[in-house]
Amino acid sequence: MKINEDELDNPVWNALTDVHTNHAIDYGNVKFYHPEYAPFGAYINNQDTSEAIQKHAKLIDTFFVVANEPKLPPNFKPAVKYVGLQMIIYNKINHPIEEQIIEINKTHYNQLIELVKLVYPEYFKPKTNSLGTYYGIFKNNKLVAVTGERFQTKNFIEISAVITHPDHTGKGYAKQLITYTVDGIFKKNKIPFLHVDVTNTGPIALYKKMGFVVRRKLEFWKISR
Repeated sequence: MKINEDELDNPVWNALTDVHTNHAIDYGNVKFYHPEYAPFGAYINNQDTSEAIQKHAKLIDTFFVVANEPKLPPNFKPAVKYVGLQMIIYNKINHPIEEQIIEINKTHYNQLIELVKLVYPEYFKPKTNSLGTYYGIFKNNKLVAVTGERFQTKNFIEISAVITHPDHTGKGYAKQLITYTVDGIFKKNKIPFLHVDVTNTGPIALYKKMGFVVRRKLEFWKISR
């Protein structure tokens, strides 16, 4: 049975005011993750974001506002707009898990960061993995695929960092990790969702095939001095 999805209309804001409040930098009606955790922020009430952005830029060179176009200080470059699809799933995925899936811990940290740098260096920060649970597939003691949890609200958990090493693609590792992660989120009595750039047609097709549906489009604004 579906639940109220209003939290997902402003997912970063609602994560920072609920499950991840201890990781937030609070500028009033504008909030950002601490730069060590994630490069994302959001705002409410049509807030003039320029002052908050000016302050936050002293902590991190490049970051994102997940909302409508923010107002920037006059000395900043124009924000770069990215459009993502927000996708959601309400049913367990019926897909076989043939590989051993291991929960990522501190001993795997260096391998995790090394793998992430191949694909998502801008989005994954030194403590991003502490925002949720991450799972991996290892071959010859080397991490070759990973998927984990990022934004968390009262009722929803975002699936993030769906990454497979280029030498190990095409083996179905992502499907198995997504299936495992989705099941884990349901066991926490929460609903899985994710974000994917509208240009990433391959992953979008995969997510749809696995049972995710598009809920809405979401704007990500990249900000730098």
